[in-house]
Amino acid sequence: MTSDRRSVTLRWLFLAPTMLGVGIFVLLPIIGSLVLAFFRWDIITAPQFVGLANFTDIATDPRVGVSFLNTAVFVIFAVTAQLIIAMLLAVLVHGRMPSWLRIFFRSTFFFPLVLSAASVSILMRYLFNESYGVINWALSLVGIPAVPWLTSPQWAMVVVIAVYVWQNFGFSFLLFIGGLGAIPTEIYEAGAIDGATGWKKFQRLTLPLVSPTVLVASVMGIITALQIFDQPYVLTRGGPGDATRTVVMVIYESAFRQLEFGRASAIGLILMILIMLVTALQFRLSRRFVFYQ
Repeated sequence: MTSDRRSVTLRWLFLAPTMLGVGIFVLLPIIGSLVLAFFRWDIITAPQFVGLANFTDIATDPRVGVSFLNTAVFVIFAVTAQLIIAMLLAVLVHGRMPSWLRIFFRSTFFFPLVLSAASVSILMRYLFNESYGVINWALSLVGIPAVPWLTSPQWAMVVVIAVYVWQNFGFSFLLFIGGLGAIPTEIYEAGAIDGATGWKKFQRLTLPLVSPTVLVASVMGIITALQIFDQPYVLTRGGPGDATRTVVMVIYESAFRQLEFGRASAIGLILMILIMLVTALQFRLSRRFVFYQ
């Protein structure tokens, strides 16, 4: 009996640092943000309870609505492109090739993910510069006029999406590599006997069998994309106008520029609820297309 108590005590001692860290740095900020959403606070003066006033202001602020719309557009195109590119490259790399070449491609595609989003965005800002960027210089060699990548409302979001996808598709790529590696070879051999080759093989065998990995990659991709901040902030500062301003950028501006922490917390609460609803919807819909072996 004494040894059991010691074992339990030892477990709690090992868990205590992690639980303490999660409580202080995760749970308390979340609870504080939820409470602060119903107050008006500028750090200088004492918090003032305003009830639902922050949410009313958000509902009538067109700039917040534009930021949610921009975020939705970004998520749809960025996550779709990320999954398609990652899946395509994973299928190609998983095919027949020397092991050293497969390791090279895995490392190369994953490498951008270990770089900071800010440093990548600074580099891309120079590459896409209208006047002296390498991209426009390369286009000029084939007679294409300079494109205002970062100053045009039509192109700015395209650049933000492209930079984000380039840096983040490596994670989905590795997930798909793992999913493809878990498919038994006997299934492909049986499919080959039935005449499944090329696109038919991918559509009827590979995609259904890797569908659980697609679900995981899409859920994680959407959750991450809904919180996009670094790329649009560094590349365009949310411009031109509000063309690339996202929800998290509005949260940042409300809190640290306008000192409206209650309003920022209210927007954050809405974003958190949105993420939870989208994730729940994904798992609900997954019952129709996810195949578990």
